[in-house]
Amino acid sequence: MAVRGDSRRVVAGAEAGVEWTAGFADLNPTEFPMLWALTPYGDAVFNQRQMPLLLAELDRLPTDLGGDWVEQARELCQVVERGPHLYLWFIGD
Repeated sequence: MAVRGDSRRVVAGAEAGVEWTAGFADLNPTEFPMLWALTPYGDAVFNQRQMPLLLAELDRLPTDLGGDWVEQARELCQVVERGPHLYLWFIGD
């Protein structure tokens, strides 16, 4: 995970990555539209207006899908909310 600006320059990063499990594929897309967009191999990019939705989904994420990455994702969401033209990237393999 990383926060990047319009030029794709990394502004902030996370040490932990999403611990991908089959549980992500089982998320209901109507309840978790932001997190449902994550895949283990592709990138997912979220803008400033999507941060409240993403944060709300992180708050109700099933415990078995959590980990250190969740708190780090919250911190990166705050970085995106504070600056213009910033995006949160979930970077796949």
